[in-house]
Amino acid sequence: MSLANIISRNRDNIAFIVGNGLNRYPNNPDAISWDHLLLRLWRRFAPEAYNSDRVPKGITLTEFYDLLDLSNTTGDLAQPFGIQKEASRIMDDWNFRQHHQQFIAKAIELDAPVLTTNFDMILPAAGNLNQFYTQSKPFTDFYPWTTYYGLRQHESPTDGFGVWYINGFVKYHRSIRLGLTHYMGCVERARDFLHKGENNPFNGKDQQHWRGHLTWLHIIFNRDLCIFGISLEENEVFIRWLLIERARYFKKFPERKKKGWYIAVASANENGSLEGKKMFMRSVGLEYIELDSYNEIYQKPWL
Repeated sequence: MSLANIISRNRDNIAFIVGNGLNRYPNNPDAISWDHLLLRLWRRFAPEAYNSDRVPKGITLTEFYDLLDLSNTTGDLAQPFGIQKEASRIMDDWNFRQHHQQFIAKAIELDAPVLTTNFDMILPAAGNLNQFYTQSKPFTDFYPWTTYYGLRQHESPTDGFGVWYINGFVKYHRSIRLGLTHYMGCVERARDFLHKGENNPFNGKDQQHWRGHLTWLHIIFNRDLCIFGISLEENEVFIRWLLIERARYFKKFPERKKKGWYIAVASANENGSLEGKKMFMRSVGLEYIELDSYNEIYQKPWL
Protein backbone atom coordinates (compact mmCIF):
# COMPACT_ATOMS: atom_id res chain seq x y z
CA MET A 1 0.00 0.00 0.00
CA SER A 2 1.37 3.44 -0.91
CA LEU A 3 1.37 6.41 1.43
CA ALA A 4 -0.84 8.27 -1.05
CA ASN A 5 -3.42 5.47 -0.81
CA ILE A 6 -3.37 5.54 2.98
CA ILE A 7 -3.97 9.30 2.94
CA SER A 8 -6.72 9.09 0.33
CA ARG A 9 -8.64 6.33 2.13
CA ASN A 10 -8.39 7.93 5.57
CA ARG A 11 -8.40 11.63 4.78
CA ASP A 12 -11.38 12.46 7.01
CA ASN A 13 -9.66 11.65 10.32
CA ILE A 14 -5.93 11.50 9.62
CA ALA A 15 -3.18 13.30 11.53
CA PHE A 16 0.56 13.22 10.84
CA ILE A 17 3.52 12.78 13.16
CA VAL A 18 6.74 13.79 11.40
CA GLY A 19 10.38 13.93 12.40
CA ASN A 20 13.76 15.06 11.20
CA GLY A 21 13.70 12.76 8.17
CA LEU A 22 11.53 15.38 6.47
CA ASN A 23 14.24 17.99 7.02
CA ARG A 24 17.12 15.82 5.87
CA TYR A 25 15.51 14.82 2.57
CA PRO A 26 17.05 14.83 -0.02
CA ASN A 27 20.56 15.04 1.47
CA ASN A 28 19.80 18.54 2.75
CA PRO A 29 23.15 20.03 3.89
CA ASP A 30 21.44 22.60 6.15
CA ALA A 31 19.70 19.99 8.33
CA ILE A 32 21.73 17.73 10.61
CA SER A 33 20.89 14.51 12.39
CA TRP A 34 20.27 14.47 16.12
CA ASP A 35 23.54 12.54 16.46
CA HIS A 36 25.48 15.38 14.84
CA LEU A 37 23.56 18.04 16.76
CA LEU A 38 24.58 16.41 20.04
CA LEU A 39 28.18 16.00 18.90
CA ARG A 40 28.31 19.72 18.05
CA LEU A 41 26.96 20.51 21.50
CA TRP A 42 29.60 18.29 23.12
CA ARG A 43 32.34 20.09 21.18
CA ARG A 44 30.91 23.42 22.30
CA PHE A 45 30.31 22.68 25.97
CA ALA A 46 32.57 19.80 27.01
CA PRO A 47 35.32 19.17 24.43
CA GLU A 48 37.74 17.86 27.02
CA ALA A 49 35.27 15.26 28.25
CA TYR A 50 34.37 13.91 24.79
CA ASN A 51 35.69 14.93 21.39
CA SER A 52 34.83 12.30 18.83
CA ASP A 53 33.02 12.33 15.49
CA ARG A 54 30.50 9.67 16.52
CA VAL A 55 28.21 8.83 19.40
CA PRO A 56 29.70 5.92 21.34
CA LYS A 57 27.96 2.57 21.18
CA GLY A 58 26.06 1.33 24.20
CA ILE A 59 24.38 4.66 25.01
CA THR A 60 21.14 6.23 23.83
CA LEU A 61 21.02 9.75 22.40
CA THR A 62 18.93 10.96 25.32
CA GLU A 63 21.48 9.61 27.81
CA PHE A 64 24.25 11.15 25.70
CA TYR A 65 22.65 14.56 26.21
CA ASP A 66 22.27 14.08 29.96
CA LEU A 67 25.95 13.15 30.23
CA LEU A 68 26.80 16.33 28.34
CA ASP A 69 24.72 18.29 30.83
CA LEU A 70 26.71 16.68 33.66
CA SER A 71 30.04 17.41 31.94
CA ASN A 72 29.22 21.09 31.29
CA THR A 73 30.75 22.66 34.41
CA THR A 74 32.95 25.47 33.17
CA GLY A 75 32.36 29.23 33.36
CA ASP A 76 29.24 30.90 32.01
CA LEU A 77 28.49 27.89 29.82
CA ALA A 78 27.25 26.14 32.94
CA GLN A 79 24.35 28.59 33.30
CA PRO A 80 20.86 27.01 33.25
CA PHE A 81 19.52 26.20 29.78
CA GLY A 82 22.77 27.22 28.08
CA ILE A 83 22.88 24.00 26.04
CA GLN A 84 19.25 24.36 24.98
CA LYS A 85 19.90 27.97 23.96
CA GLU A 86 22.79 26.84 21.79
CA ALA A 87 20.66 24.09 20.23
CA SER A 88 18.06 26.75 19.41
CA ARG A 89 20.72 28.95 17.84
CA ILE A 90 22.01 26.12 15.65
CA MET A 91 18.54 25.37 14.29
CA ASP A 92 17.25 28.92 14.11
CA ASP A 93 18.48 29.58 10.57
CA TRP A 94 17.32 26.30 9.02
CA ASN A 95 15.07 27.03 6.05
CA PHE A 96 12.35 25.15 4.20
CA ARG A 97 12.61 23.39 0.88
CA GLN A 98 10.01 22.73 -1.78
CA HIS A 99 8.97 19.39 -0.31
CA HIS A 100 8.23 21.11 3.03
CA GLN A 101 5.87 23.47 1.23
CA GLN A 102 4.23 20.59 -0.62
CA PHE A 103 3.71 18.64 2.58
CA ILE A 104 2.20 21.62 4.42
CA ALA A 105 -0.03 22.45 1.45
CA LYS A 106 -1.37 18.89 1.46
CA ALA A 107 -1.95 18.92 5.20
CA ILE A 108 -3.87 22.19 4.82
CA GLU A 109 -5.92 20.68 1.98
CA LEU A 110 -6.75 17.68 4.19
CA ASP A 111 -7.34 19.96 7.20
CA ALA A 112 -5.16 17.48 9.10
CA PRO A 113 -3.22 18.20 12.31
CA VAL A 114 0.56 17.82 12.14
CA LEU A 115 2.63 16.88 15.18
CA THR A 116 6.39 17.14 14.89
CA THR A 117 9.27 15.96 17.05
CA ASN A 118 11.49 18.63 15.48
CA PHE A 119 12.38 21.86 17.26
CA ASP A 120 12.85 24.16 14.27
CA MET A 121 10.35 26.55 12.66
CA ILE A 122 10.65 25.14 9.14
CA LEU A 123 7.07 23.92 8.81
CA PRO A 124 5.41 27.14 10.06
CA ALA A 125 7.67 29.12 7.71
CA ALA A 126 6.86 26.83 4.79
CA GLY A 127 3.15 27.52 5.23
CA ASN A 128 3.46 31.16 6.36
CA LEU A 129 1.57 30.15 9.50
CA ASN A 130 0.64 32.16 12.57
CA GLN A 131 0.81 31.14 16.21
CA PHE A 132 -2.43 30.32 18.04
CA TYR A 133 -3.42 29.04 21.49
CA THR A 134 -6.25 26.68 22.44
CA GLN A 135 -6.63 28.24 25.86
CA SER A 136 -6.63 31.86 26.97
CA LYS A 137 -4.78 31.44 30.24
CA PRO A 138 -0.96 31.65 30.13
CA PHE A 139 0.98 28.46 29.51
CA THR A 140 4.40 27.44 30.77
CA ASP A 141 7.19 27.81 28.23
CA PHE A 142 8.55 24.53 29.61
CA TYR A 143 5.59 22.70 28.10
CA PRO A 144 3.89 24.81 25.41
CA TRP A 145 1.44 22.02 24.61
CA THR A 146 -1.57 24.28 23.98
CA THR A 147 0.04 26.39 21.26
CA TYR A 148 0.19 25.61 17.55
CA TYR A 149 0.92 27.20 14.20
CA GLY A 150 -1.89 27.39 11.67
CA LEU A 151 -4.25 29.51 9.62
CA ARG A 152 -7.14 29.92 12.06
CA GLN A 153 -8.15 29.59 15.67
CA HIS A 154 -9.38 26.18 16.86
CA GLU A 155 -11.38 25.37 19.95
CA SER A 156 -9.93 21.85 20.00
CA PRO A 157 -6.63 20.50 18.63
CA THR A 158 -8.58 17.98 16.55
CA ASP A 159 -10.64 20.70 14.81
CA GLY A 160 -8.30 20.84 11.82
CA PHE A 161 -4.89 21.71 10.46
CA GLY A 162 -2.19 23.02 12.75
CA VAL A 163 1.48 22.31 13.48
CA TRP A 164 2.08 21.14 17.05
CA TYR A 165 5.43 20.56 18.75
CA ILE A 166 5.81 17.40 20.81
CA ASN A 167 9.32 18.05 22.14
CA GLY A 168 9.31 21.84 22.32
CA PHE A 169 10.58 24.38 19.81
CA VAL A 170 13.23 27.03 19.35
CA LYS A 171 11.00 30.01 20.16
CA TYR A 172 10.93 28.76 23.76
CA HIS A 173 14.38 27.31 24.32
CA ARG A 174 13.46 26.00 27.78
CA SER A 175 10.86 23.75 26.14
CA ILE A 176 13.40 21.81 24.07
CA ARG A 177 13.51 18.16 25.15
CA LEU A 178 16.87 16.54 24.41
CA GLY A 179 17.74 14.32 27.35
CA LEU A 180 16.33 11.29 29.12
CA THR A 181 15.59 13.51 32.13
CA HIS A 182 13.60 15.81 29.84
CA TYR A 183 11.64 12.88 28.39
CA MET A 184 10.81 11.51 31.82
CA GLY A 185 9.50 14.96 32.76
CA CYS A 186 7.23 14.83 29.71
CA VAL A 187 6.02 11.37 30.68
CA GLU A 188 5.25 12.56 34.20
CA ARG A 189 3.31 15.57 32.90
CA ALA A 190 1.36 13.52 30.37
CA ARG A 191 0.62 10.86 32.98
CA ASP A 192 -0.99 13.54 35.17
CA PHE A 193 -3.30 14.46 32.29
CA LEU A 194 -4.11 10.86 31.38
CA HIS A 195 -4.52 9.18 34.74
CA LYS A 196 -4.88 11.58 37.68
CA GLY A 197 -8.13 13.05 38.91
CA GLU A 198 -11.66 12.05 38.02
CA ASN A 199 -11.58 13.91 34.71
CA ASN A 200 -9.20 11.67 32.79
CA PRO A 201 -9.86 9.69 29.59
CA PHE A 202 -9.32 6.28 31.16
CA ASN A 203 -12.30 6.63 33.50
CA GLY A 204 -14.57 6.76 30.46
CA LYS A 205 -16.29 10.02 31.36
CA ASP A 206 -16.58 12.99 29.01
CA GLN A 207 -13.58 12.04 26.87
CA GLN A 208 -13.96 15.23 24.81
CA HIS A 209 -13.29 17.43 27.84
CA TRP A 210 -10.65 15.59 29.81
CA ARG A 211 -7.79 17.53 31.42
CA GLY A 212 -5.58 17.37 28.32
CA HIS A 213 -8.23 18.07 25.71
CA LEU A 214 -6.70 21.46 24.82
CA THR A 215 -3.20 19.99 24.28
CA TRP A 216 -1.75 18.07 21.33
CA LEU A 217 -2.25 14.90 23.41
CA HIS A 218 -5.90 15.04 22.35
CA ILE A 219 -4.82 14.39 18.75
CA ILE A 220 -2.91 11.25 19.75
CA PHE A 221 -6.03 9.62 21.20
CA ASN A 222 -8.67 10.93 18.79
CA ARG A 223 -7.17 10.80 15.28
CA ASP A 224 -5.77 8.13 12.98
CA LEU A 225 -1.99 8.58 13.07
CA CYS A 226 0.38 8.46 10.10
CA ILE A 227 3.99 8.51 11.34
CA PHE A 228 7.04 9.06 9.14
CA GLY A 229 10.47 10.64 9.25
CA ILE A 230 11.06 9.34 12.79
CA SER A 231 13.27 6.38 13.57
CA LEU A 232 11.30 5.60 16.76
CA GLU A 233 14.26 3.72 18.15
CA GLU A 234 14.45 2.63 21.77
CA ASN A 235 15.60 6.09 22.89
CA GLU A 236 12.26 7.65 21.85
CA VAL A 237 10.96 6.96 25.34
CA PHE A 238 8.21 9.59 25.39
CA ILE A 239 6.50 8.83 22.08
CA ARG A 240 6.79 5.08 22.56
CA TRP A 241 5.18 5.40 25.97
CA LEU A 242 2.37 7.53 24.49
CA LEU A 243 1.72 4.91 21.82
CA ILE A 244 1.53 2.22 24.52
CA GLU A 245 -0.94 4.36 26.49
CA ARG A 246 -2.96 4.94 23.31
CA ALA A 247 -3.17 1.20 22.69
CA ARG A 248 -4.11 0.58 26.33
CA TYR A 249 -6.88 3.19 26.04
CA PHE A 250 -8.27 1.58 22.88
CA LYS A 251 -8.14 -1.84 24.53
CA LYS A 252 -10.29 -0.50 27.35
CA PHE A 253 -12.63 1.32 24.95
CA PRO A 254 -12.52 -0.62 21.66
CA GLU A 255 -15.40 1.39 20.20
CA ARG A 256 -13.10 4.47 20.23
CA LYS A 257 -10.18 2.75 18.49
CA LYS A 258 -8.33 4.70 15.80
CA LYS A 259 -6.02 3.44 13.07
CA GLY A 260 -2.33 4.09 12.62
CA TRP A 261 0.59 3.54 10.24
CA TYR A 262 4.35 3.74 10.61
CA ILE A 263 6.01 4.50 7.27
CA ALA A 264 9.61 3.50 6.55
CA VAL A 265 11.90 2.64 3.67
CA ALA A 266 12.45 -1.09 3.24
CA SER A 267 15.58 -2.24 5.01
CA ALA A 268 17.80 -5.31 4.65
CA ASN A 269 17.54 -5.78 8.43
CA GLU A 270 21.00 -7.30 8.63
CA ASN A 271 21.24 -7.21 12.41
CA GLY A 272 17.63 -8.17 13.09
CA SER A 273 16.80 -4.86 14.77
CA LEU A 274 13.59 -4.45 12.79
CA GLU A 275 12.08 -7.53 14.39
CA GLY A 276 11.58 -5.75 17.69
CA LYS A 277 10.44 -2.51 16.06
CA LYS A 278 7.83 -4.30 13.95
CA MET A 279 6.62 -6.16 17.02
CA PHE A 280 6.29 -2.88 18.89
CA MET A 281 4.34 -1.20 16.08
CA ARG A 282 2.04 -4.17 15.65
CA SER A 283 1.40 -4.39 19.40
CA VAL A 284 0.41 -0.71 19.70
CA GLY A 285 -1.93 -0.91 16.73
CA LEU A 286 0.23 0.59 13.98
CA GLU A 287 0.67 -1.01 10.57
CA TYR A 288 4.33 -1.14 9.55
CA ILE A 289 4.44 0.05 5.93
CA GLU A 290 7.71 -0.42 4.00
CA LEU A 291 8.21 1.60 0.81
CA ASP A 292 10.92 1.28 -1.81
CA SER A 293 12.41 4.79 -1.66
CA TYR A 294 12.46 8.05 0.27
CA ASN A 295 10.77 9.73 -2.70
CA GLU A 296 7.67 7.65 -1.92
CA ILE A 297 7.60 9.16 1.56
CA TYR A 298 8.78 12.75 1.19
CA GLN A 299 7.81 13.71 -2.34
CA LYS A 300 5.23 11.70 -4.33
CA PRO A 301 2.37 11.69 -1.75
CA TRP A 302 2.35 15.49 -1.48
CA LEU A 303 2.40 16.46 -5.16
